[in-house]
Amino acid sequence: MKSFVKSFFQYQFLLQELVKKGIKLKYRNSYLGIIWSLLEPLLTMIVLTIVFGTLLQKSDDKTFPIYILCGRLLYTFYSDASKAALTSIRKNASMIKKVYVPKYIYTLSSILFNFVIFLISLIVLVLVSLVMGIRPTWYLLQAPFVLAALLLLAVGTGYILATWGVFFRDLEHLWSVALMLIMYTCAIFYSADKLLASRWGFILKGNPLFCLIECFRDAVFGRMINMHYFLYAVGFSLVSLVLGLWMFYKKQDEYILHI
Repeated sequence: MKSFVKSFFQYQFLLQELVKKGIKLKYRNSYLGIIWSLLEPLLTMIVLTIVFGTLLQKSDDKTFPIYILCGRLLYTFYSDASKAALTSIRKNASMIKKVYVPKYIYTLSSILFNFVIFLISLIVLVLVSLVMGIRPTWYLLQAPFVLAALLLLAVGTGYILATWGVFFRDLEHLWSVALMLIMYTCAIFYSADKLLASRWGFILKGNPLFCLIECFRDAVFGRMINMHYFLYAVGFSLVSLVLGLWMFYKKQDEYILHI
């Protein structure tokens, strides 16, 4: 553990540069650049609000766009970060073959640059909330803890995916399908109350991302977060982090043979 912490601080500057590089490459050849991190969730929210607001008869509910936006922002970060982590080792194969750098830096940077973009995109949530008349309360102070747990979840699953992504190229396609299933069990554009009360409620409760999205919504709407959801998500994240780091450490010497 000491060597891990020591190498982390030793390569801290490189980590920062890789994060900057990731952000620049994401918006390369784009006229609006990082502004898309604000426009994309806003446009998606408008479309989902029109479609599902009409279908679910929530057109008059001013909180529905915020409900959608909270879920969409958190899910999009997790989706983008996990997909970037999955291919992080293979995409940096040329650098890995030429110079020694702790390989976990590449995976971590791929998650962190998506987290930076996610934090910027939260500006949209703030603006839309103010327009819709939702004012900040003291409960909003819970949000940073939820976002920290979300980052922890992304890092944990990211290292697991990065490890197996080196050996199984098909995992990239399988994970895209898995993300679709995760999305539908996150209650992004529908109310989860009825489903939670049914016999299928365990599917949503077993999804740590859904739990974090619900906690984040609680903080935004001025409610105490569901501690059962939060503690479960944190526990799941910690287990995935320990498992991911262990798998990554055990397999990292074999990466060079498969990239």
